[in-house]
Amino acid sequence: MAEPQAESEPLLGRARGGGGDCPAGLTTCRSIQVGPGAAARWDLCIDQAVVFIEDAIQYRSINHRVDASSTWLYRRYYSNVCQRTLSFTIFLILFLAFIETPSSLTSTADVRYRAVPWEPPCGLTESVEVLCLLVFAADLSVKGYLFGWAHFQKNLWLLGYLVVLVVSLVDWTVSLSLVCHEPLRIRRLLRPFFLLQNSSMMKKTLKCIHWSLPEMASVGLLLAIHLCLFTMFGMLLFAGGKQDDGQDRERLTYFQNLPESLTSLLVLLTTANNPDVMIPAYSKNRAYAIFFIVFTVIGSLFLMNLLTAIIYSQFRGYLMKSLQTSLFRRRLGTRAAFEVLSSMAGEGGAFPQAVGVKPQNLLQVLQKVQLDSSHKQAMMETLRSYGSVPLSADEFQKLFNELDRSVVKEHPPRPEYQSPFLQSAQFLFGHYYFDYLGNLIALANLVSICVFLVLDADVLPAERDDFVLGILNCVFIVYYLLEMLLKVFALGLRGYLSYPSNVFDGLLTIVLLNFLHKWDPHSHLQPLAGTPEATYQMTVELPFRDILEEPREDELMERLSQHPHLRLCR
Repeated sequence: MAEPQAESEPLLGRARGGGGDCPAGLTTCRSIQVGPGAAARWDLCIDQAVVFIEDAIQYRSINHRVDASSTWLYRRYYSNVCQRTLSFTIFLILFLAFIETPSSLTSTADVRYRAVPWEPPCGLTESVEVLCLLVFAADLSVKGYLFGWAHFQKNLWLLGYLVVLVVSLVDWTVSLSLVCHEPLRIRRLLRPFFLLQNSSMMKKTLKCIHWSLPEMASVGLLLAIHLCLFTMFGMLLFAGGKQDDGQDRERLTYFQNLPESLTSLLVLLTTANNPDVMIPAYSKNRAYAIFFIVFTVIGSLFLMNLLTAIIYSQFRGYLMKSLQTSLFRRRLGTRAAFEVLSSMAGEGGAFPQAVGVKPQNLLQVLQKVQLDSSHKQAMMETLRSYGSVPLSADEFQKLFNELDRSVVKEHPPRPEYQSPFLQSAQFLFGHYYFDYLGNLIALANLVSICVFLVLDADVLPAERDDFVLGILNCVFIVYYLLEMLLKVFALGLRGYLSYPSNVFDGLLTIVLLNFLHKWDPHSHLQPLAGTPEATYQMTVELPFRDILEEPREDELMERLSQHPHLRLCR
């Protein structure tokens, strides 16, 4: 019986450049065809490739454990069930704020009619909260095990996750010991951290803000100096003299002391209700307008625009950096999968003459990868065209470039009519101008309702005569029903239901509700009948592809050689 492979041993080895064998005792995917445990090692190599490809699809790091048990746990952790359970747990612990004391979950916000909110008994919300904390503890344990202690020590988010969990559990224990009468619950302040820690978009936003702070601080310092300087000028200009009348008193209220002057000029800088600051002084002496003009030109038109430009530049730079990192992770994940699959031996354990991946092995991997059916089908069709010829690294990468495309499902073909009259009617009622006509009718319906509401504003609801409005509503409802039937005739039932706007309009028509939600700006861009069932459209990151740098071969191999659990033999 072969001994299980240690975590410290390399899981992948290959001799390159002619000659050179892997170290003795090294268990690699090349040896899976001979000796005991061959099927288990074969499955391990397939599972490793599946995990690396899924990491590439989701832009995840590949620096995690890749032994058999860890690979199984890793796939289960990132399955839809586990991730949705974790998301629901985050929602649940944040939703507790609406129920816990003091509760704001009431039927009305008017304090005159608001009833006494329901106060949950002690221990009810605490029980739900401790279940959520246990889920988070299990989440942290799995992450710590999968990525290793070395990665755990370097990752500030995971360390913060641990600190927040410990503080929350200690505070929860204090709450129960005091029978929920503690004056302060620290864990409530820490709950948003669970959302931040488990959201990659939130992490990127915070990193971008942190990355932009030094540049923003320099402009912020200029704004502070600008405010302080003009605050002193304003107090010298407007705070002197006697209060002769009400206008002077109003003028002095904005510049009577340092805090008031700073606040007034800050309001003027942000253009929020700024006439209140300027008009009293301007009414006293028109020459005072020079002060406010100079302040506004320097502050609002120069410094604020400079701050906006810096924020845009920093965020755009971080966006490019994030896209470059995502591209590198995808390329690294696919290259790691290639290295694993290309190390698998041929029949009888012989080393293949040509370095590459057998299409049948990659087909077996793709069948297990969690990927949408459209991309998977397109990749498998392309892969079958290679036959039995091994794929090189470039061909392997080009195959996975399909992941950079998004699938646009086209609408079902329209029904075909033989009669020229029916064909003309189909063209007329299937044209996007017919949608514009429906939008105009819906707008007319909305305007008619608004007109009658204005005319009957002073009439009690019980005394209103809604006969004319009711007739108009019936006319509009008949038109909506006719429009729905004509669209079904022109597009077919499946084609009609393929448009979300048509489904929405049809449901509202059936329940006799009128609502202006019929705009579909892309309806005239839909493909004609008879086209293929699916076409491909580039994703949003591809407009930056000319700017992003494709990772080089040596960069990918160097990063793979630094993998803590996956070592390559040279």
